Parts: sequence; C-alpha cells; structure tokens
Amino acid sequence: MDGRKPPLHILGGSPSKTLGQNFLIDVDVIRKSLLLAAVAPGDCVVEIGPGFGILTEQLLDAGADVYAVELDRRLYEYLLENLGQKYSKNFHLLHGDAVTFPRATLGNAQPYKVVANLPYAISTPWLDALLQGPLPQSMTLLLQKETAERIFSLEKSKRRSAISVRMEAAFGCNILYPVAPQCFFPQPKVQSILIHAQIREIPFLFSDMSQIILRHCFNFRRKQLRGVIASIEDAALRMRAMQWFGQLCTNAGERMKMVRAEDLPLRAWKMLDDF
Repeated sequence: MDGRKPPLHILGGSPSKTLGQNFLIDVDVIRKSLLLAAVAPGDCVVEIGPGFGILTEQLLDAGADVYAVELDRRLYEYLLENLGQKYSKNFHLLHGDAVTFPRATLGNAQPYKVVANLPYAISTPWLDALLQGPLPQSMTLLLQKETAERIFSLEKSKRRSAISVRMEAAFGCNILYPVAPQCFFPQPKVQSILIHAQIREIPFLFSDMSQIILRHCFNFRRKQLRGVIASIEDAALRMRAMQWFGQLCTNAGERMKMVRAEDLPLRAWKMLDDF
C-alpha cells in the first residue's frame, strides 16, 4: 500500500473526520519507523490506531508481538479477518479507546516499545495516560508537527506545557523526521513529524498531586506563578505548591517573583515531589 488508496469501502467510502482517520500509505515512512524503533524478533510493541494494518503487518513480519488498540469497529473487524489468523500467536488486538487502554492489552510487567501513527486528536490525552507508567523503552510516533513541537518543547518556549515537562522528565527526543502530507490518505492539511524518544537512564514520574499542580500552573501560563499558585482552590494542594514556590524563591532570589510556568527548568518542577 505505497501511495495508493486504502480499501475505503470498509468504511463506507470515506474515513471518519471525527476519529481523525488519515491513513499512512508511504512504505518508506513505515520502514523508517521500524529502523528508528530498532524492532527485533520477540519485541513487545504497542500500536495505537492500526487502521488498515500497513504498519502492523510490517511489525509482525519483523517478529514483534504487537498489542494494538483500534476504536473503529469496522477496522477492528477488518484487522481480525486480514491479520488475526495469519499472525494469531503474535497479534493481540483490542477494540477500545486508546486513552482508556494506552498499552492495549499488554500487561504491566513486560518491557515494550511504542510504534504508532498516532491519531492526532488523541495525542496529548493518550500521552498523559501512558506517562502514568509503566513506561515504554522507546516511542516512535508519527505526530502533527505542531503537537510534536509542543510535546517536546523545553524551558523558555512559548509552546511549553505540562505534558512537555513530564515528557522531558522521562524521555530524551533526538529524532525529528518531517513527513509530507502526500504520505497519507486523505492528505491532512497539517505538517507531520516522525519522532523517536528514548527512555532516560533514570526516568522521573511525577506524583498525582504534582501533576495536578503542574497542569494548573500551565493552564494560566500567561500569569506569574505566585498568583497562579494562590488561586489553587484545594487548600492542601495550595499549601504544597506555596511551600515549593517558597523554596524556589529562597534558592533563586527576587527574580522568581516574576517567573511564569514556561520559564522554569525541569529540575525546579521535579522539586514538587519533595513537598
């Protein structure tokens, strides 16, 4: 399926805009994904939204055990019919929502990788769910360019967000490979990027309470942090955040009083878990 239309009759003639169905049809991008992910026989690989299975089949042919989750019932049934019997021992397909099942049916004990043409509409909520752990060894993801730039933005960036802080704490990203709209059907109106993120030697996962504070701070990104923290309604969370911010001010001095969420380095955010 290289440059050709997928069998759209399965979908009644057209992809679902609601589900963000833009199907990857470029085999070169598929090969690049497998190369970046270093997929080897016996690897456990999670795939999100396998669609018509062009990436799925390549993963299975490489010897991987694939755990996939597909929301569209028609595609789920198509995949079972076309790949389920041929790869019955290695293909594990779940009909469901990837945000609810971020690792499909894969258990918590096995090392795994993620390789996926991620549906753009669920990129951030799916990553939010995945970052609760257990974490993959690596993620090779095809993302909307704007989304990728937000997810992997660093301090001082206007695109900095709560999810980018959490991603930086757990993964290093050093591959950004542009993918043209012509590589999809139908062609999206946005640019895409293939990224590869490798888990850090010592990944850091924020506690549930720290995640709430982190999100609150970035929900008011244009305001100074001291005022944002004072607006936290939950008294226990507000006290914890104030203690954290007070320590930052002790360490860094007067300049902290003007700081915004996007200005803080990762090491400052990681201190949230100390309080």
